[in-house]
Amino acid sequence: MEADEVLAGLDPEQRAVAEAVRGPVCVLAGAGTGKTRAITHRIAYAVLTGVVAPQRVLAVTFTTRAAGELRGRLRQLGAPGVQARTFHAAALRQLTYFWPKVIGGEPPRVVESKIALVAEAARACRLSYGRTELRDIAAEIEWAKVTQHRPEDYVAGVERTGRKPPADVIDVARVYAVYEQLRRERNLLDFEGILELTAAMLTEYPEVARQVHDQYRYFVVDEYQDVNPLQKLLLDAWLGGREELCVVGDPNQTIYSFTGATPQYLLDFTREHPGARVIKLVRDYRSSPQVVRLANGVIGAARGRTARRHRLELVSQRPDGPEPVFIEYDDEIAEADDIARRARKLIDEGVPASQIAVLYRINAQSENFEAAFAAAGVPVVLHGAERFFERQEVREAVMRLRGAARAGADAETDGMGLVATVRHVLAGVGFTEQPPQGIGAARARWESLSALVRLAEDVAAADPDAALPQFVAELEERAALQHAPTMEGVTLASLHAAKGLEWDAVFLAGLTEGTLPIVYAETAEQIEEERRLLYVGITRAREHLTLSWALSRAPGGRKNRSPSRFLEGLRPQTFGPPAAPASRPRRRAGKGPLPCRVCGRPLTAALERKLGRCQDCPSAVDEELLEALKRWRAALAEEQGIPPYVVFTDVTLQAIAEQRPETPQQLARISGVGATKLIRYGDAVLALCRGETPATPPGLTD
Repeated sequence: MEADEVLAGLDPEQRAVAEAVRGPVCVLAGAGTGKTRAITHRIAYAVLTGVVAPQRVLAVTFTTRAAGELRGRLRQLGAPGVQARTFHAAALRQLTYFWPKVIGGEPPRVVESKIALVAEAARACRLSYGRTELRDIAAEIEWAKVTQHRPEDYVAGVERTGRKPPADVIDVARVYAVYEQLRRERNLLDFEGILELTAAMLTEYPEVARQVHDQYRYFVVDEYQDVNPLQKLLLDAWLGGREELCVVGDPNQTIYSFTGATPQYLLDFTREHPGARVIKLVRDYRSSPQVVRLANGVIGAARGRTARRHRLELVSQRPDGPEPVFIEYDDEIAEADDIARRARKLIDEGVPASQIAVLYRINAQSENFEAAFAAAGVPVVLHGAERFFERQEVREAVMRLRGAARAGADAETDGMGLVATVRHVLAGVGFTEQPPQGIGAARARWESLSALVRLAEDVAAADPDAALPQFVAELEERAALQHAPTMEGVTLASLHAAKGLEWDAVFLAGLTEGTLPIVYAETAEQIEEERRLLYVGITRAREHLTLSWALSRAPGGRKNRSPSRFLEGLRPQTFGPPAAPASRPRRRAGKGPLPCRVCGRPLTAALERKLGRCQDCPSAVDEELLEALKRWRAALAEEQGIPPYVVFTDVTLQAIAEQRPETPQQLARISGVGATKLIRYGDAVLALCRGETPATPPGLTD
């Protein structure tokens, strides 16, 4: 590709970024304004015009998915030698390379998760914590390390910042100190240590700094508003006082301050680099004018001098779309049911399931949606669940494809093309043109294989001459970066997990006071971050956007909730769901509490709602089935090393034995059976209900 071709098709602001090949440069890029396009074209233009050699460039971002996207785009633009990595991946590579030379011996082993070591440290301090508390303390230790607080000054740091730790601050400091002691004694390294040791090596060993500075002379940092002090320390060590730095970020999307991230490095960039050029991207190519107008309204109400000074007013470049819909529901169950129905309607109208998302503030909100979508027969993908390339069927498929490429399967299927060849190979591991019935494990396996076929279609569209070896190379690179292909299902995700993603249709659910803003957001700064979280959610939508809230948690509960303050002045005066059609699949008979299936009395107690009947009504439980379910659960729990109740609780098993579901939809209506458990265990449970032995080892369907 020629240099001039790289500039073709860019808007004036994007072109200004691409042509600003000398740093320092600060790009303030609003949501959907093509920041990735701008910075990749800038790198490619600099490479193709001879400003910098590709191997001298280091593009840094925060996720493996984003790094994979950068590398893919740079390949297409004629700059395949550019290194695009996360902070941790780049640092670990350097640390592993230089460790034997300057330290000697085996480098420390990287710990994937802190929780086990935190638990051991807590026991050494004679403290007892549950799994959730241990996870929170591990996160607190991460905050302390990225903000450069040692165990001895952690307490002072908490007091100075006004932070609220998850446990007694003295106890956390003690656990932190023992954690660090255990880690050093066992020659272990956590993710924060990777950055810290790499920065220290660059600072303390001039020869290391000389080699790194010679290797990397041109830096680009994406999502600069999310940089934390430790990452900034490493970036400064990489730069070594040089000015060839381009940073890209959006102050309106600063939503990770609780992890130690701070937007101040972005906002103060021109103070640190007085000669820096600042370019703003405000042309929104993602969202319709109606969605953009609402996003501008939300962020336009932000308070504080900093928010006003750095506000980006987006301008939509797309045709008109439907107005955002605001809906108020009686309870969360009704909200989930109607959202599932609306998603089903969009799918029927031609919107792919993979282009629909339901976003919420906290992960605990997903349970109602898992059940509602299962009852509606709509597949879902839980964002942040098991990694795609670690699934058994995907590993097997990649192995088959790799073997076929080595054996020359292209020659055997000459004339079929890449996509047909991939379909032919995957047929050997169970891929079929039509999906299996139901939404159990077989459907989940088919969806994984189908995602590989769709990826082959994308590769073939980009390069009609691509053959199986090239496709396998693409798969291996994606696996290394954990850059999974798109799965066919409605996405369920938290607002934090949704950042960087986009869909044709987005449902923002649970928008009530106490949830958004979250109840523990107390300071003005914390409230404004919650506002930005809503802004991020709104700007994920291309065309269809629905915002909803429920007045009570459960059917028949007290309606004492109010919609989020961030919607004031933006939502219409009247709103509400339309009457549901008679054919609508429901988990409730009419409005209000679920009725007892025996006597019809409204059920209000939690245990009764789970059983679907009054405690005093006849149970009609199938004792033989109940025992079979318990034996199956016990065997599965022992095999997977988990407590039996994690599979299903006793109450859920009793409800299954009473109701004897015959279809996945009937099983999904039982309380305690969400979409994830339906996929993992649905086939086995339904087989037991039919009096059969499960065809595959229980629970091993992933």
